[in-house]
Amino acid sequence: MSESSLFASSDMIALFTTLKMALVTTIILMIIGTPLAWYLAKMKSRYKIAIEAFVALPIVLPPTVLGFYLLIAFSPQHLPGQVWQSVTGQQLAFSFSAIVIGSVFYSLPFVVQPLQKAFEQLGDDILEAGAMLGANAVDRFFTIVLPITKASFITAASLGFAHTVGEFGIVLMIGGNISGETKVLSIALFEHVEAFNYEKAHILAASLLVGSFIVLGLIYLLNYKKPTSVKSNKSVNML
Repeated sequence: MSESSLFASSDMIALFTTLKMALVTTIILMIIGTPLAWYLAKMKSRYKIAIEAFVALPIVLPPTVLGFYLLIAFSPQHLPGQVWQSVTGQQLAFSFSAIVIGSVFYSLPFVVQPLQKAFEQLGDDILEAGAMLGANAVDRFFTIVLPITKASFITAASLGFAHTVGEFGIVLMIGGNISGETKVLSIALFEHVEAFNYEKAHILAASLLVGSFIVLGLIYLLNYKKPTSVKSNKSVNML
């Protein structure tokens, strides 16, 4: 087997690992981020600012910093890593589960913030009307909240997925570079650059660039198609 075909096989494995990590991470983010965004949107406590700052911290925090502390926590010498190893029988650090957990922390604000803004603009009148008609909390969410904020859910899921696909520092810190387990496209790209294999690096870089552009384009297109009344409300709120 030629060297070029070996690189192609390795890159395909990295692509599969990347998509698997991004999909699992996005599902977890939507499950965790939705109630958290709802809680922050309705929260009146003075601690709201502190919680919002904590959630948004990965936006400004270098990924290597977060990766370093997660690596320490995931090691068998510390409680999270000890508990994981006692339950699963496997080490948490440098595993697929580790890069998923790290990705959840690092991409959390990209899911929570769009949902929180949508929930804040929703208002309480329509939910109170639903309650008066006999709808419980679950019914109100699926019949009122979800249809109205559907675009924001799509935006949050798309941003969470795209941001996870592009991760490098935190994945390298807590996952290493294990083919078929923790080696993702961004790490494969770095390997090609280190080996001066710019042809393969161009292919991966261009693929990530085009994919990111398409995701952002679809998000902006979705927001552009929102009803005029919603845009007018946003303009009023900004004033």
